[in-house]
Amino acid sequence: MDWRRLDLNLLRVFAQLLRDRHVSRAALALGLSQPAVSNALRRLRAELGDELFHRTASGMQPTPYALQVAPALTQALDLIGGALSAAHAFDPARDERGFTLALSDVGQIYFLPQLMETLACEAPGISLRTVGLGDAELAAAMADGRVDLALGWLPQLQSGFFQQVLFRQGYVCLLRAGHPAAALPWNRASYRACDHVHVQAGGSGHGRIEAQLQQLGLLRRVRLTMPDYLALGHVLLHTDLVATVPERFAQRICDTLPLAVRPLPARLPRSVIHQVWHARAHREPAHRWLRQQVQRLFADGAGGPARTA
Repeated sequence: MDWRRLDLNLLRVFAQLLRDRHVSRAALALGLSQPAVSNALRRLRAELGDELFHRTASGMQPTPYALQVAPALTQALDLIGGALSAAHAFDPARDERGFTLALSDVGQIYFLPQLMETLACEAPGISLRTVGLGDAELAAAMADGRVDLALGWLPQLQSGFFQQVLFRQGYVCLLRAGHPAAALPWNRASYRACDHVHVQAGGSGHGRIEAQLQQLGLLRRVRLTMPDYLALGHVLLHTDLVATVPERFAQRICDTLPLAVRPLPARLPRSVIHQVWHARAHREPAHRWLRQQVQRLFADGAGGPARTA
């Protein structure tokens, strides 16, 4: 075939189907009707001489040929898109695009209120969507553009990614303001005498707390185990339980609930929170603007310089 006659819009449909694996989702993302996407796929099949995708119970699965040509075609589209977008100044006050952020539950509680407040003032047309950090396909989702930015402890994102340190934080104890232990000297003995909540925090670095406390000999009497932090504040408010939590989570939740903070009577390693993005988005103006807002709002000092992971 003569590739110079190929309609680039067909390749956009191909790339979107690779991401979504469903015709209806690809149509929604592209702003097209389902028949239009199906027709584009039919034309592309004829041009390339391959079925490209097979319908299965779990969605549209790419053929070996599609998987073979996908990296080069998606990279070419990214280069074209990057060149065109770089030629135009990004105007946050007028732009209406959406970004997808990967966050843990505690990250949502800490980052989203202030970030959405800033967007409402400076970029009212910008929308955000969040996904969990624990997704096993996070690296692939960021590489192909389904996720724009990840915030948290992210050691799994290495080759092909940029990262910037936002802040380092320790851990504190959180309990209701009227807790019987709140008026007593706070030390290892009083900490061990309390009933505790264990937050498993899967997909985040905060899930390591339990093992670290045990290594230090600071055994807790755990009365409640929770998978995440979302309901923790309200549980503490109505019980005499104590939770060991990241200090910035404690700061945020104490702004809205009458809870008390006490120092953790042990020295744990501080967690390092980054913002991480794929190299494909490094120079994209809108993406750079979003990263600058995150750095301005949340970084200690100027934050660390961006560097490849």
